[in-house]
Amino acid sequence: MSYLIDLATKNLFRNKLRSFISILAIALSVALVVFVKGLVGAFIDNMYSLHIQYQAGDIKIIDQEYQKKERLLSLNYPVDGFNGGGIKAMEGELKRIKGIKRVIPRIKFGAAISTEDEMIRMMGWGVEASKELEFTNIKDKLVEGRMVRRGQREVVMGADLLKKIGLKVGDKTTILYQTSFASFKGSTFKIVGKIKSGLKLLDEELFYLPLDQAQKILEMPDMATDLLLETDNYRDLEGVLAKVEQLFKDKSADQRYSIIPWDKGYSMIGMLKVGEKIYNGIYIFLVILGAFVVINTMIMIVKERTKEVGMMTALGVKSKEILSMFIIEGIIMGMVGSFLGVIVGALITKLTAITGIIDYSKAMKGVSGNILMNPIIRPEVDLSNLLYAFILGVVVTAITAIIPARKAAKLDPTEALRSN
Repeated sequence: MSYLIDLATKNLFRNKLRSFISILAIALSVALVVFVKGLVGAFIDNMYSLHIQYQAGDIKIIDQEYQKKERLLSLNYPVDGFNGGGIKAMEGELKRIKGIKRVIPRIKFGAAISTEDEMIRMMGWGVEASKELEFTNIKDKLVEGRMVRRGQREVVMGADLLKKIGLKVGDKTTILYQTSFASFKGSTFKIVGKIKSGLKLLDEELFYLPLDQAQKILEMPDMATDLLLETDNYRDLEGVLAKVEQLFKDKSADQRYSIIPWDKGYSMIGMLKVGEKIYNGIYIFLVILGAFVVINTMIMIVKERTKEVGMMTALGVKSKEILSMFIIEGIIMGMVGSFLGVIVGALITKLTAITGIIDYSKAMKGVSGNILMNPIIRPEVDLSNLLYAFILGVVVTAITAIIPARKAAKLDPTEALRSN
């Protein structure tokens, strides 16, 4: 086998320009795969992360009736623990399950602020600030002031929402809302922070207030509208999910509460998962395009060396060995081209990640707040992506090299020796 490798390597240097073009084609294809995979992967992972942080958690627990009317932000169907024992006790039970890192309670409710010109509608989130800061990246989006504190009548609002109501950090505002008993009330809060994120949901539509204050004004003691569970690995929930479901079954609460993993029941996530599969096919297609150059090169090599192949066969070299020799030539080109492609692709991706590739800030203005997507996309350089692209380049090139290699192996030695 070693003499076949030596022979294949020497043959590549017979026509350096042709070999260079083939390797360059593979390198460009693989570099493109690295870049596109880094870009698409960053886009999808970012949407997954935002979806988990601001909508679904790794696992979400809500009342089944609330689930049917979630868009209405009804306070009539809260999470109030097992048999009404409160969310603190429920949180304690959930945190005993191995694999659950954090339980994040939230109260979501509709609210409004009256200005001189109009009534501004918005959405309030009652949160435990320390957990929100640990679970989400909201701290990075606070451009002024700080997050709300437990026990204080204060709120944090988005920059666009503050602009609409004509207020700033440090001002006080009266917020109108409906309690869980359907009575209308108003409460005054101090604005202690401003968010600018590029996400319509955070910038234009919602405000944060301490969970204990939300529970107090909405008359929902030790309750929440939903509990989000953070686990050790959101992509591997099967074991944790089964334990959570068993706990609720043991507590006779499985008929009341819905236990929803982050990737179930959300149409956007379903479309993104389909997109991931489609892009895997596109990556293979990109490398195949480069491999066509290799096929063309190998066919030309076989044609030029027809007499040589006939002589080798006449001297007793087996068809299997001739086949192996040409495949090895293709593999060597694939390995060199893929390696160079990975290096170039990683450098381009890294540079683009620093500068940012596309800014969708203006386009996002007209998008629903339910669609969470960062306006600036930054591709990511990931070792697994680089390895994937390298292996893909080598494997596809090796497979395509079989076509001309088989042709060489099937040459009749008598006819080969007669050829010009």
